[in-house]
Amino acid sequence: MTAATLTRKFESRPADAFDFHDILYTKADQIATITINRPKAYNAYSTEALEELERAFRDAAFDDAVGVIVFTGAGDRAFCTGGDVKEYADAYVRTPRDYWKYMARFRAYIESIINTGKPVVARLNGMAVGGGNESQLACDLTVMAEHAIIKQVGTHVGSVACGGSTQWLPLVVGDKRAREILMLNEPIAAHDAKAWGLVNWVAPSVTKDGKWVEGASRSEIKSAQRGKDGYAIDLTKLDELTQDVAKRLLASFPECTRYTKQQTNFWKDLAWHSTARHAQDWLSLHYTCWEPAEGMQAFVEKRAARYDLLRERAAQGKSSETPWGAWVQACQACGAKGLPADHGFCGACGASLS
Repeated sequence: MTAATLTRKFESRPADAFDFHDILYTKADQIATITINRPKAYNAYSTEALEELERAFRDAAFDDAVGVIVFTGAGDRAFCTGGDVKEYADAYVRTPRDYWKYMARFRAYIESIINTGKPVVARLNGMAVGGGNESQLACDLTVMAEHAIIKQVGTHVGSVACGGSTQWLPLVVGDKRAREILMLNEPIAAHDAKAWGLVNWVAPSVTKDGKWVEGASRSEIKSAQRGKDGYAIDLTKLDELTQDVAKRLLASFPECTRYTKQQTNFWKDLAWHSTARHAQDWLSLHYTCWEPAEGMQAFVEKRAARYDLLRERAAQGKSSETPWGAWVQACQACGAKGLPADHGFCGACGASLS
């Protein structure tokens, strides 16, 4: 068999060979671009989207015609807002054991970014919230539009940001700053994100009457997002800067780049693999508790979560883990067991439990 007739096991495939629904995937000029395409959900990733993202990153990693990967979101409002909280509230609060399976899929997605062997550039076209920040932290470099923000939300919705943020924020911004980001869940403006080391570059993205606004204020950004008073969002400079970074990355040897990524991933890998599987188990168990049920339902209903109620119940000696107390009562009338401590009547026969 001659070299000409040898069959390669990892041949390059066109991007349109994949039947993706929640993401867009393109390849051109040695650059693969992966886009979360759920703008109506602020590019929150669904369970299915995680699988599609992992497949796209794996394909780009194995394709010798690809030298750099750009990761972004559709539209100009959001890069990614993490997991779909409506899906969480509907599916995983009801069946917590399935959240363990979901986290296995999420881990595969995050690791597909880390293990590409190629530079991955996050293009933050809008907000990176929750798992969206974890996604950009998994990337090698980040270009951020000036109107975008970064934010964590875990402790406000009944979860913990242990899908990359608790592991990597201390490495990226330092211990105290990481605690500030994770415990307060406050938005971080683009130039602050750059100053803190969360991103590498910030590109102007606000215009007024067709002219660029440098250092846009929050009020100017809000006007641009609403298309008021001549203000608008324009991603032209973000695209130019992202392409410039990608082309500069291509001006290097691929094998040396791959091993450089592997070496610089050491602390990232150590923190991740020391905690991710533990997080997967803990979160799946935590989804049986009141906090995620209350936090995510409050998010879906667009109301404030009842943080004080849970603290008050704990202070009174009542259960703050479940709404109706531990499953410890038994009915003397019908023999039913495992009834909630706070219930006054049996749910099986209606008899009084007093």
